[in-house]
Amino acid sequence: MKRIFLLCGFCFLGLFFCNVAAASDRYFLNAGDLLEVSVWNEETLEKTVIVLPDGMISFPLAGVLRAEGKTVTELQEVLKKELSEYLSDPVVTVSVVEVRGNTVHILGKVIRPGNFIMNKSLDVMQALSLAGGFSPYAKENDIIVLRRQGDVRRVYKVRYADIKEGDDLSSNIMLKSGDTIVIP
Repeated sequence: MKRIFLLCGFCFLGLFFCNVAAASDRYFLNAGDLLEVSVWNEETLEKTVIVLPDGMISFPLAGVLRAEGKTVTELQEVLKKELSEYLSDPVVTVSVVEVRGNTVHILGKVIRPGNFIMNKSLDVMQALSLAGGFSPYAKENDIIVLRRQGDVRRVYKVRYADIKEGDDLSSNIMLKSGDTIVIP
């Protein structure tokens, strides 16, 4: 009986850690994120790094590497490859200490305009609630979301009145890091 409980416990832990690993693969690193990088059994290769505005990090022996747009697992693999020139089979761990770069900007006629860190996926309505909602005279049906993807700039129209009525929810888009919501 004791063995069964022990086996069930290990299975539960295995499932838990698989889910944690899968979740970490979904987050793409952004400029401003604070990372802890360490190499097992190499005390001199433990460092806290910040993803710079150009998306790069610097790490001893590995040099300057692109981190922005990569998952934690992808960055670990790049670091392992670079460090393999100097160490035999390095075990690299990258942890996100603080999410600082996953931001959305809200401008215009809201109670609290500003930059907001998205600790989870947000849609437009959720972001507007972070900003305290509309201020008087806001034009609810003229909201736009500005998105830059490389050199391409896109504009998405958001019709708050339609969303509020439940008529058309399609304009309540999911936000991406760097999006700007403008409320005239």
